[in-house]
Amino acid sequence: MSKKLPLTLGTEPVKKLLRAYAMPSIIAMTASSLYNMVDSIFIGHGVGELALSGLAVTFPLMNLAAAFGSLVGVGASTLISVKLGQKDYKTAQQVLGNVFVLNLIIGVCFTTLSLAFLEPILRFFGASENTLPYAKDYMTIILLGNVITHIYLGLNAVLRSSGHPRLSMYATITTVLLNAILDPIFIFVFDWGIKGAAIATILAQIIALAWQCKLFANPNELLHFHKGIFRLKKRIVMDSFSIGMAPFLMNLASCFIVILINNGLGRYGGDLAIGAYGIVNRVVFLFIMVVMGLNQGMQPIAGYNYGAQQMQRVMEVLKVTILYATMVMTLGFVVGEFMPEWVARVFTSEKELIRLAADGMRVIMFVFPVIGFQMVVSNFFQSIGMARQSIFLSLTRQVLFLIPLLIILPRYWGMTGVWISMPISDFIASVVAAGMLLHKMKNNKLHQPTM
Repeated sequence: MSKKLPLTLGTEPVKKLLRAYAMPSIIAMTASSLYNMVDSIFIGHGVGELALSGLAVTFPLMNLAAAFGSLVGVGASTLISVKLGQKDYKTAQQVLGNVFVLNLIIGVCFTTLSLAFLEPILRFFGASENTLPYAKDYMTIILLGNVITHIYLGLNAVLRSSGHPRLSMYATITTVLLNAILDPIFIFVFDWGIKGAAIATILAQIIALAWQCKLFANPNELLHFHKGIFRLKKRIVMDSFSIGMAPFLMNLASCFIVILINNGLGRYGGDLAIGAYGIVNRVVFLFIMVVMGLNQGMQPIAGYNYGAQQMQRVMEVLKVTILYATMVMTLGFVVGEFMPEWVARVFTSEKELIRLAADGMRVIMFVFPVIGFQMVVSNFFQSIGMARQSIFLSLTRQVLFLIPLLIILPRYWGMTGVWISMPISDFIASVVAAGMLLHKMKNNKLHQPTM
């Protein structure tokens, strides 16, 4: 790192900046998605289809952990971008220290409570007598390393937002490569089963976190650890939570939604149907993470220029990001509609599981071409500090639309009702996002945040 931003966020051409910032983020987010896919692939082939279903049962709890991580990491990283744009370097330093302390506190509290009630939590999330042992073995180890995960993800968000997307990318890629190397060793060689996959995950993150801490310990860097920044500041905490509330609520809603999906699929299709959703979820998130990478590339550009009140550049980066996101999700549509069986075979050789996963993939990815737009618009409002708008858009898809559909449609169409609820809510949410963005642009309400 250096005390100068590697690219001038306020003057370089927007497309050049987006490519420079988004590409490392895309690689990092894709690698993060592959990180989870590697676990699923090795567990599916090395432990079995019930273990894969057990892994799917843990998704709500992992979404819940991610919700608290994003409350701090996303909010603080956006705040850092805005403060750097305003040349308020002292506050940016304090945000770094607060990110570390908040993730430490939240990580310890989440781990303690979750471990105390782990078995009833997993049963509530859809675990059966067949899948509970696998889910419990995996999640126990993941929770023991939860503090490491929170701090690692928080510091990575700071790296990205402070003008060092490549370093953030290197940290993520390091965890993916280490996990891919350790997974087969722990699962096949040491015969640790699903526990081996969890151990590989945490060990990879420990190594990446050690490297991050070394970077931030250098006093010659613009943002670095030093005495005085670790004391929690009420204003910084509240601002971080305010901005991070949108992704927090989105992940919280995701937790509840996966519970509904798992219970619905389990009721109408059994354990294999839950495993099928686990496969579909991994594939869907591969494309969603690419769009999230685009959003993360957009975030420091939009945040910096919004802080500098260069609104033309803010709107330009929004339009370009929407275009790229739509292209990515259209590719996902092609994959999901024309080659779902081939994709499912990567995770398992069980024929019935492949059939269920392929059927679900075709349904869920049918409206993919419009989802990218909705994701970018929601993240855009978050990036410029308009928390309420971002929260509303984040919740329209998952709370206002999807939850009612997941409750109502399965009563009439069983397992099919569970699957079709998702594309219907995606489409409606995208229409709402379009209307909201047009309204804001027409009325010129992109005003300065009060941070």
